[in-house]
Amino acid sequence: MPAGATGVVREEDVLRDGEWVRGSVVVGRHIRRAGEECRAGEVVLPTGVVVDGPVVGLAASLGLSRLVVVPRPVVDVLVTGDELVQRGSSGVGRVRDAIGPMMPELVTRAGAELGVVQQLADSRAALREAIAGSSAQVVFVSGSSAAGPADHLRPVLNELAAELLVDGVACRPGHPQALARLQDDRLVIGLPGNPFAALTAFLTLGVAAITGRRGLPLARLPIAPIPGGIDCHPHSTRLVPVRVTDQGAVPVGHAGSAMLRGAAAADALAVVDPGPAQAIAARLLPLDPGARPWAG
Repeated sequence: MPAGATGVVREEDVLRDGEWVRGSVVVGRHIRRAGEECRAGEVVLPTGVVVDGPVVGLAASLGLSRLVVVPRPVVDVLVTGDELVQRGSSGVGRVRDAIGPMMPELVTRAGAELGVVQQLADSRAALREAIAGSSAQVVFVSGSSAAGPADHLRPVLNELAAELLVDGVACRPGHPQALARLQDDRLVIGLPGNPFAALTAFLTLGVAAITGRRGLPLARLPIAPIPGGIDCHPHSTRLVPVRVTDQGAVPVGHAGSAMLRGAAAADALAVVDPGPAQAIAARLLPLDPGARPWAG
């Protein structure tokens, strides 16, 4: 601005009169003063902020061309099962794969970069080759985390000298899940083979692992009342699909471990702590891993 100027009048707010312009000047109006947004040496954003559009714009306005960041982890998904059908309807003794199609959206919404989604037969050798050959920081394996004859994840992890960090979780559904760390620090996460059980395992163990690899803390879950209550499990945490209403969290039903109808119609999972009776309130776990939890 010229020396001695006290304000700025916008061109659309003045009248031209020959070589003159006429308008009202308000002292200090439409002036952007040096240092009004931040001062030299001031911290404008703390460590751990997700770099989104406004953050990039702020960095550019401050004259920065590069930022030091923690990159998004790359995630591979291995879907196991001889019985799985990838296209069309399933026949006798077969079942349509629902986990493989839902994982890409879940992975990217959780803040990771999707590598590959690979279908594998129930083969110990094939599973070991796929895990060992993956370059992803996190590898999800579905359908091989239980203790049946076709569940090869734990033997393969043992062959790869992995450290088993989580060997089952006391939740319903989703209890036969696993978390292991390979010798090169990559993580392997075992998801149950039933679709809703796999979803609950991803939203709990999987999202926590991805969030940790991004260098971020987990969000605190809000608590909501449950009109009419929800039956507790005596020993395990229940994860129940609910819709969030003005009255609280309302179960939508269809919550069997093989069902996705309830989750598809819900806003969140009610995290119902174990106990002898009913829960009249519960924490809410968003079904969208990229959503910010509701306030409250």
